[in-house]
Amino acid sequence: MEPVIVINPGASKWDIRQKVWDYIEDKNLANFPRPVHNRIPNFKGAVQACDRLADLQEFKSSQTVKVNPDRPQQQARFVTLEARKTLLVPTPRLRTGLFNNITPPQGASKEQLRICSSSQGVKDFSVPVGLDAKVKVDLVVVGSVAVSEKGLRIGKGEGYADMEYGMMASMGAVNESTVVVTVVHDCQVVDIPEGLIESHDLTVDYILTPTRVIKTNCQLPKPQGIIWTKLDTEKLERIPILKKLHAREEQAGKDVTLGATPAAAEPGVEAAQPRRQPRRRPRQSTQQHPEGESRQQRRAQSEQEARQRPARVRKESRGDGGGGKEGEINERGKGRRGGNVKEKGPEEGGSEVMSQRKLPVSVTTVYLGGIPAGLRVSELKTALREREAAPLRLTWQGAQHRAFLDYSDPQAAEQALMALQDLSLNGHSLQAELAKSQRGGKRSGQSNRRPRPSAALKAKTAPDTKSDSNEMTEQ
Repeated sequence: MEPVIVINPGASKWDIRQKVWDYIEDKNLANFPRPVHNRIPNFKGAVQACDRLADLQEFKSSQTVKVNPDRPQQQARFVTLEARKTLLVPTPRLRTGLFNNITPPQGASKEQLRICSSSQGVKDFSVPVGLDAKVKVDLVVVGSVAVSEKGLRIGKGEGYADMEYGMMASMGAVNESTVVVTVVHDCQVVDIPEGLIESHDLTVDYILTPTRVIKTNCQLPKPQGIIWTKLDTEKLERIPILKKLHAREEQAGKDVTLGATPAAAEPGVEAAQPRRQPRRRPRQSTQQHPEGESRQQRRAQSEQEARQRPARVRKESRGDGGGGKEGEINERGKGRRGGNVKEKGPEEGGSEVMSQRKLPVSVTTVYLGGIPAGLRVSELKTALREREAAPLRLTWQGAQHRAFLDYSDPQAAEQALMALQDLSLNGHSLQAELAKSQRGGKRSGQSNRRPRPSAALKAKTAPDTKSDSNEMTEQ
């Protein structure tokens, strides 16, 4: 079967990723979350592709199966649990450990197993598995951005699937007999030049799509451990379990020399996707003011004065309802009461935060507590982007050691909650949970608009009310 996406000679891994992501978006072949760029695509037909796992003889004879935590492989996790096999799911981005052993309740029904295979279930029904555990993994299921019929695989570019396999190899959990399966849309099966595949890259034995099963007969060896020269100290600091393995192998007398930090590339993987150039500001007029001062000079002076003034923040009242907008400050350092509010967009180096007028009518709010003193909002934004949990809007209340994150719907908030579990910044563990205004059985899609101040005052005596004056949306 000829690939529908043609890869040009000389294409890099990033070229191939971009071509696949663009094709899936252009042809509307993906489900939530969208867009699929920089993700393992949650393609339409993922359930049908994952169901093919149960037909593989290698799956039938397996006892322990490791499946990645991405949305398109959720059905593969369900199929594994339904077959009463041991299911291991990696900790997202390897932040606090290696695996979670998903342990459903005794005698769980099919519906309970579906919950256990979801992102929330992975959080609620899991037991951590560390480097010291004696585990033998018989079959590994990974996501891909692109894969070839020869078994060559390209992920989203961060190298976590490769590192997970390398760590499993180091702890003796996998060997040459371990079967690796990937689940993708048919369009993701492309011709990948063999020269792009490096020694740390994971190859696959089977490809499952909505329409077929491909046995690759791949001859390239899989990683036999972590190749430390592909990593650097920065990567080690971000992934504690990797740092622990590094120390263990160093004590065992192995060569654990780290590589140098590339100037623009993520350690352990190829250079990252080029960043979009920031928008250029319109050239300022040099028209002279009557006093002889140009507009440009006056603008620079006013901006300098604005930076020197303390940021205006709204006084916060007590409650957990979504924050008094403390610290929701625009790039000029002005509070939201200022009439000319502007928030930084991605092109200007800011977070993925929407302006107030662009927020949907209904949002789902996540409370983030335990923020350490001295943490900058920019550091939190970076952590959210790294975990793919960037909100529509972030309400910063650093003085109260908390923040509130607005997401478009309960599904997006659920994904964020899973991604933010075990989040640790500056040595402090953060607590992520639905804000109080979201609890108590609120139905999906129900409006989360905050009451006007007058309505809040009237409701102040009611139990479990959302009457605090520091609610999320400004009326």
